[in-house]
Amino acid sequence: MITTESIRQSILDGLDCEDVQVHGDGQHFEALVVSEAFNGLTRVKRHRLVYQALGARMDEEIHALSMTTLTPAEWLDVQREIQERAATREQTTRRTH
Repeated sequence: MITTESIRQSILDGLDCEDVQVHGDGQHFEALVVSEAFNGLTRVKRHRLVYQALGARMDEEIHALSMTTLTPAEWLDVQREIQERAATREQTTRRTH
């Protein structure tokens, strides 16, 4: 049976990554992949790199994989945005209570 950790490890083995997170239920999986290798590439080319890292597993074992592929700079921007939203929510909650 395929696991989220085995998918994560396959990606790490085949692609130099800053971060890889995989979630799923054994049938459907979601991956966040952060890599410098994505710099200057379109989303399709980024996904192809991940598919290459997974190799035959994509045809034989993994039936549904959705991906978010980011460069380290893009990932940092996403994290900042999340922190800013959380801070805004906290301030709004304080004002209403």
